[in-house]
Amino acid sequence: MSLFSGLYVGQSGIQTSQNALNTTAHNLSNIETQGYTRQQVLQQDRVYNPVMGNASISKMQSGLGVEYAKVVQVRDQFVDASYRKEVGRASFYDTYYEATKEIDTFLGELTGTAFKDSLTNLWTSVEELQKDPSSAVTEGQFVSNASQFVDRAQAVYDGLKDYQDNLNAQVKDTVDKINEIGNEICKYNLMITRVETGKAYNANPEEANDYRDARNLLLDELGKYVNMSYDENIYGEVEVSVEGVNFIVSGKYTPFELGVVRDNATGFYTPVWPTYNDMEVYDCNQEISTKLNTNIGGLKALVLARGDRRANYTDLMKDPNTGEDIYNDGARQSVPPKMATSNSVIMNVMAEFDSLIHNVVTEVNNILTGETTEYDPELGTDVHDATYKDDAKYPKKLPKELFQRLSSDRYELQADGSYKYVTEDSSKSPADTSTMYTIANLRINPELLKEPTLLGYPDSNFTTEEKNVDQTKADKLAEAFSAASMVLNPNITQKTNFASTYSNMVSQLASAGYIYKSISESQNDTATQLDYSRQQITGVSSNEELANMIKFQNAFNASSRYINAVNEMIEHVINRLGG
Repeated sequence: MSLFSGLYVGQSGIQTSQNALNTTAHNLSNIETQGYTRQQVLQQDRVYNPVMGNASISKMQSGLGVEYAKVVQVRDQFVDASYRKEVGRASFYDTYYEATKEIDTFLGELTGTAFKDSLTNLWTSVEELQKDPSSAVTEGQFVSNASQFVDRAQAVYDGLKDYQDNLNAQVKDTVDKINEIGNEICKYNLMITRVETGKAYNANPEEANDYRDARNLLLDELGKYVNMSYDENIYGEVEVSVEGVNFIVSGKYTPFELGVVRDNATGFYTPVWPTYNDMEVYDCNQEISTKLNTNIGGLKALVLARGDRRANYTDLMKDPNTGEDIYNDGARQSVPPKMATSNSVIMNVMAEFDSLIHNVVTEVNNILTGETTEYDPELGTDVHDATYKDDAKYPKKLPKELFQRLSSDRYELQADGSYKYVTEDSSKSPADTSTMYTIANLRINPELLKEPTLLGYPDSNFTTEEKNVDQTKADKLAEAFSAASMVLNPNITQKTNFASTYSNMVSQLASAGYIYKSISESQNDTATQLDYSRQQITGVSSNEELANMIKFQNAFNASSRYINAVNEMIEHVINRLGG
């Protein structure tokens, strides 16, 4: 090894130390930068030159110095993946918890008055009516409170529909956001590949670590919305799958974007994969389970919480797997593994709330008109017992129901001159409410609003044909409100009265909200702890970096002194030779 080659050895030490100092300074300057990952310098020996001769204890090689081999990001891929999965699970339950809070607002308080007050007032007016059925005052109060009951029920239901629409808009916005993140990740893939071109061929290129930091932030954000998996290939590109389907692939610098299909009837958006013939992104009938990883991602939570339609009481009557009728008034004992609305917070409440209104309305109407509707297990349908003849004795004086269907009269004129009750048809689509006593299809009989004493048949609902006060019907009304005759849903077998059923519905919602809140808080704590673990690995420590700065500064100074020593030796040799 010549003296002049020693200068190159010293120069390699100076250059490598300078680069290491630059990296240390870069770490310190980004100590507060969000998403920044601490960078670490890796150094290695340069190649060795063989020295002529043989030795039993040495390869007889002389080194050519040190080189700045690589700058790596200090990250733990396992912790990263765990964090992104847990933050997605936390986002899932955050969405569910927010949904229960919003629904509780609609049920608990509406323009300053709780809905329960209207149900209580209706019950109170029935009790007053029982005391004096023939009083025009008590009849008028009963009709007035019934009108208030319907108005507030419809206002609550409209509020739930508005919130469904709000979640629906969020579904579309979230899909757009996911696609935006996917495009940004692809851009960083391209930039990283351009910077590191030749890496696979040992050309020792520059590392694009700052671009990786920006891309990792995007992956963190994407993890909140979807259940994803990812991997970085040898070219620095990250490949991403969403719900097991390719989203970002190697060599393609745009993602396989998600799309939405809009239902013409409901206006609801369904996330799909346009690239795969509009295949739906989610199977909404899957069991929600941590074990199955089906509870990850804010987008899925939005889709499930919203549901796929405007639910009504008929949704509590259908097995989601077979579509068969399984429940109406408690007489049917077949209980499915889950209801058709089981994964949707809003649809559950809509169906249970509408079931309450339906039971109140049909019970009151049947008592006032002197009719009954019973389930026939042999026929498998509801059977109504009323048929009225339009004869000379009672020309067209049919019983007057208090609650009317908007799209269907209670009685239909037959060819023989009789009037037949128009039976509810729950076998139709839940969206077709034309014959149903459902919130969306109700109003108070306008005749009774004008003249409450016209309740029923033939003159007054609480007067018999002999002009005697009909105390029996008033007693039946009071009994209907106090009797334990209704169950909340097919999975709850205990029967309660109307007021208790509503209280049970609110309590069940509150319990679900408490569960979602607990899970959400637990998941957020888990995600936070994982993030702390990440920060311990990726975060910049000022003390450690200052120690590195001193170390590399000393190495720089040592290389400088080495060069000075070699320079003096060369100068001394030259002087001696010249002498």
